[in-house]
Amino acid sequence: MEVIFEFKQIGQIVKVTAIDCQTGMEATIQGPASAGKVLLQQNAAAKLAYLIRKETGVGS
Repeated sequence: MEVIFEFKQIGQIVKVTAIDCQTGMEATIQGPASAGKVLLQQNAAAKLAYLIRKETGVGS
């Protein structure tokens, strides 16, 4: 699964959008900037994977 991540910092909060290149599905999370880029990226990817599973019924 190829995913593009977009990070937008708003004060002390970072909004992370994960976009699946194949389906075009998006998942967005927000978290504290102090959490670090890797953790925020992992959380956004996990939410995107959940949404894809929910939509396609795979893994349920």
